Amino acid sequence: MIAHAGGDQDYPHSTIYAYTQSALAGSDILELDVMLTADGALIVQHDDTVDRTTETTGPVAELTLAEIQALDNAHWFVAGLWGDQTLPASDYVFRGVRTGAVEPPEGFGPDDFRVATFREVAERFPHHVLDVEIKPQRNADGEEDPASGIAAAEVLAAEITELGREDSVIVASFSDEVLEAFSRFAPEVATTPGEATLVAWFLEGQSLGPQQAVIQVPFTYAGIEVVTADTVDRVHSEGLEVWVWLSGTDVVETREFYAGLLALGVDGIIAGRPAEAVAALVDIASGS
Repeated sequence: MIAHAGGDQDYPHSTIYAYTQSALAGSDILELDVMLTADGALIVQHDDTVDRTTETTGPVAELTLAEIQALDNAHWFVAGLWGDQTLPASDYVFRGVRTGAVEPPEGFGPDDFRVATFREVAERFPHHVLDVEIKPQRNADGEEDPASGIAAAEVLAAEITELGREDSVIVASFSDEVLEAFSRFAPEVATTPGEATLVAWFLEGQSLGPQQAVIQVPFTYAGIEVVTADTVDRVHSEGLEVWVWLSGTDVVETREFYAGLLALGVDGIIAGRPAEAVAALVDIASGS
């Protein structure tokens, strides 16, 4: 099972605490998003601002690694409600752990609730496959800037090589331009199709490149049901695996929902509730 951002429905998004809990629950793949700070550090970060998870606001591209890592990355965490900032302060159960104002859970420390670097996650979980999405940041006009994604791709490729993780990382991006650049930097590392390539494959039957080992598909796309038995069979007939992502789709992630996906034959679920996804897999294996 694949823990989306460490299991963002159950744990604070993209924290070492979340990845650890998901690993302990039985996840064998960890999903993470990466982008660059102002001083060129590759961090695990979904949004191109720090607004949704921390106590402050501002673009990632204007903050240094030290400035970002001083922040409380669980400041707004409530289970099942990523980014909801309207609740009573007492509902944000991990608020203050990062700053030392609140005692951390047993076995963890304040640093486990900060924004992590890619290297920290890769070194902390050497035996887990990492499903890494490169996130381009937005420019002054509010448009995605492929150059920022390409810069992150170059740093990611170098760090994967330095860490010897070429065979245990798969790289994704919605941007085909960013993925093409990454493949030039690290031709030996597996990738999954970008959005335009995936749509062309799904709707027009176009073939995929040699670096593709996995097709990561949304549960639905623009109102179209994507994950069907026919789609799964088609992916398998091409010698690939199909992983399903659920973030941003209108589904409620339950054990029963995960079981339904597994019954279709999908090879991986990028789950916001990885413990429940693992439980669904165990139920099926045991015939429950």
